[in-house]
Amino acid sequence: MSVDTRPVPPFTEPPPKPEPGVPSTPAGPAGRRARRLGPGAVLRWLLLLVATAAFTYPLIWLVSASLKPKSQVFDNRLVPETVQWSNFVEVWDAGPVLRWLLNSGVVSLMAALAVTLSSAFVAFGFAYFRFRLRGPLFGLVLATMMLPGAVTMIPVYLIWHRLGLVDTQVPLWANNLFGSAFYIFLMRQFFLGIPRELFEAARIDGCSHLGLFRRIALPLCRPALIIVFIFELQASWSDLLKPLIYLQTEEYFTMPRGLKQIIDGFALSGEYHWEIAMAATLVATLPMIIVFAFAQRYFLEGLATTARQG
Repeated sequence: MSVDTRPVPPFTEPPPKPEPGVPSTPAGPAGRRARRLGPGAVLRWLLLLVATAAFTYPLIWLVSASLKPKSQVFDNRLVPETVQWSNFVEVWDAGPVLRWLLNSGVVSLMAALAVTLSSAFVAFGFAYFRFRLRGPLFGLVLATMMLPGAVTMIPVYLIWHRLGLVDTQVPLWANNLFGSAFYIFLMRQFFLGIPRELFEAARIDGCSHLGLFRRIALPLCRPALIIVFIFELQASWSDLLKPLIYLQTEEYFTMPRGLKQIIDGFALSGEYHWEIAMAATLVATLPMIIVFAFAQRYFLEGLATTARQG
C-alpha cells in the first residue's frame, strides 16, 4: 500500500463574494489605480494640466511666431498658417550671433563656477567652524539679500572703472568670486546635515581643513552644488543689465545684449522685423533648454535633497 507523500498546498480562503448591486474592483495594479482615481485625483490632474499649459504656452507661442512671416507674427495662431524658415537664416545676417552665443557661454560658465566654489567655501566655514559672533555674521550675510541691486550698482561700476575693466567681460562674472548670500545659505544647510563625526575622524587621520572641504564636504553635497551651478548658469545666460552697463564693443556682447542691439537697429530703421527678433530669441533660448534636458535628473535630485534637508 503506497502512501501519497506530495506536500499539501496551504489553505487559502476563497475571495469574498461581491454584494448584490456593488460593482467588483479587479485585483492587481489596475484595480488599485481604479480605486485611487476619485474626484480628488481628477481635480489634481486637471490642475496639473492647466499649470502645464500655462507654463508651456509662451514657449509654444515663441516657436510658432519665429516661423511666421512679418504680417502674421501676432495673430495668436499656435500653428503657423505660413511657415517661413528663412527667418532663422536672416538672424545670422542681423549680427554676429555665433560670437554672441560663445560669449554668453563663456561668461555663464565662469559666473556659475565662480559663485558655486566661492559660496561653498564660505558656507563650509559657517557650518564647520565654531567661533564667536558666528550667528550675527551669518545673519549679516543673509541681510545683504534685502539690499536692492540698484543701491550698489554705481559704486560697483566705479570700482571696475578704476580698475580699467569696463568694456570687458570680467565684470560680468568676477563679482561672483565673492559668493551669493542665497547660495551660501542653501549650501550651509547641506553642510550642517553631514555628520560631524566624519570630519573628526578625518582630522584624527591628519586631514587639513582644506582637505575636509575638498574630500568630504564637496562630494557629499553634490546635489546642492549642481543646483547652484544650474541656477547661476541660467541667470547669467539671460542677464541683460550687466552687459548693458559694462559693454560697448559689439565683439564682447552676450546674446541678450546682442538681441537688444538687433531690436534697436530695427527701431533706427523705422521698420520692426519681429519675426527675426522671435527667431533670434528662440536661438538664445534653446541652449538652456538643452542644458536642462541633460541635467534634469541631477536637478530634480538636488531639489528633493534640499526638501529633505530643509
